Amino acid sequence: MFKTLDRYIIRKYLTTFFFTAMIFSLIAVVIDFSEKIDDFIEGDIPTGAIFWDYYLNYVPFINGLLWPLYALITTIFFTSRMAYNSEIISMIGGGMSFYRLARPYLFSALVVAGIHYASNHYLIPRGNKARTAFENTYIWTNNYDNKTKDIHMFVDDSTKIYIRRYSLPDSTGHDFTIERLRPNNELQYKLFAARVKWNGITGKWQVSNYRIRHIDGLTERLEHGVKMDTMLNFTPGDIERRDNLKEAMTTPEMKIFIEREKQRGSEYYDKFEVEVHRRSAEPFTIFILTLIGLSVASRKVRGGMGLHLALGAGLGGMYIFLSKFSTTFSTNAGLPPAIGVWIPNLIFIAVTLWLIWRAQK
Repeated sequence: MFKTLDRYIIRKYLTTFFFTAMIFSLIAVVIDFSEKIDDFIEGDIPTGAIFWDYYLNYVPFINGLLWPLYALITTIFFTSRMAYNSEIISMIGGGMSFYRLARPYLFSALVVAGIHYASNHYLIPRGNKARTAFENTYIWTNNYDNKTKDIHMFVDDSTKIYIRRYSLPDSTGHDFTIERLRPNNELQYKLFAARVKWNGITGKWQVSNYRIRHIDGLTERLEHGVKMDTMLNFTPGDIERRDNLKEAMTTPEMKIFIEREKQRGSEYYDKFEVEVHRRSAEPFTIFILTLIGLSVASRKVRGGMGLHLALGAGLGGMYIFLSKFSTTFSTNAGLPPAIGVWIPNLIFIAVTLWLIWRAQK
């Protein structure tokens, strides 16, 4: 299937890629450790937890975000060296077309993209469960990402709750309302309470100073009391959402979560839909950036590898900026998540085709 030259390029690509990943992983760990060392010392955190729970899972997490850029740097680095040593010129001069030269590059990108795809959807999120639990316990104790005012939520098909103001530290809500509807959407039951508080021992919400309206057609019965436990199908975890919650969900878990949030009438799921599409779009980006690196670095120029790396860094920076810009529109401006996540790839496909057309053949 592959000739000697193909195996030569594939070996160079994969060894350079994983060497690049190792170097950047070490740099990322050193920078992160220098930022968090005060938290590690002041929090009296066990050394084993720092290594096994945090850094052992931090390395795959940070690599999952940077693998497309590794592909660009890798391709430019070893291809530029091959061009400088006149290997590319010899290949093309020997009758090999540019498109034939790209075949081992694309195969190598397929291997890396396949690993990246499986890691993004399944492996990295499983490791992130321990990492995010560590961060939430010892580092970011107040990294909540949820509304604390005017919370509306369907807890089942016929029951809706409203909390005017919610306190995160003690899981207490003020001005609490429950509405239960009949199948024809007529109001059947409505509860008003001055306060609702989660009881972790009983696993129930307790309402205080409540009034209840029981409605049956044109008749209505009123009820009131001081305290009462309720049986509601939600917990503080459905309200108190951490910033890093999506990082610790595998894609099947996230899809179930998104459907549940849609059924509850929540608007919280936008970021999760963006994350699902990002996990699929980034492995595809590896193919695009590999072809960009090949097109840029295959031409022998006077500036050599330095010029190629500078151009590659510029293209990588443009991709990151465009990616963040489009995903921000998806989460805050109503742009569909699939479009927002894939816009950078579509634009860079056009850039890739232009660079291939301009590449040395």
